[in-house]
Amino acid sequence: MNARIAAGAAALLLISVLAGCGPAASSGGGASGSPKPSSSAEESGKPSPTASPSPTATTKSVALPTDCRAILSDDVLAQLDGVPLNDAAFGPSGVGSNGTLTCIWADPGADTTSLVTTISRMNRGPALDLLNGLVTDEGFSCFTPDDGTRCEKTWPNTQYPVTDGRTLFWRDDVLIDTRYSNLAPSGYTSSIIAKLFD
Repeated sequence: MNARIAAGAAALLLISVLAGCGPAASSGGGASGSPKPSSSAEESGKPSPTASPSPTATTKSVALPTDCRAILSDDVLAQLDGVPLNDAAFGPSGVGSNGTLTCIWADPGADTTSLVTTISRMNRGPALDLLNGLVTDEGFSCFTPDDGTRCEKTWPNTQYPVTDGRTLFWRDDVLIDTRYSNLAPSGYTSSIIAKLFD
């Protein structure tokens, strides 16, 4: 019962957060008064939701990236050193016909270790539905860093003694969706956010 109440409260918070992401006057730099979360919530556990969003003055048109390495910092790339990128064994990757970028960091010889990121366009309505569904139905935690909305969850792999997880970040009609198993470089999502939006 308590889990249902908590999930319902989290869903209502997410609805109000995304509802506030429309055009509004910016307070000069887009920084909120709340402290920023750690650079990689993949490793930091479940963050606490913030009380209010940090809306931007207008929705900027952000170009979708076309290079899986160019969206990462040198530090993150160093953590992925030796991990194959976009091996044909995993199917289609790279830039799709609609401009979506899919980056698959995984070794075909490994049983479970992988990191798959898809960066695509998603309007506010579908994004709201997706993120609210993850909170309500799957117990994701959401918060509002970097003028966007970030939702995440980790869980134990059902077959191996490793951690699996998913992290999503939505801002300016762009969705960064990462699923991973036993491969969560420190600062990975934050690095992509910085390259796309800063």
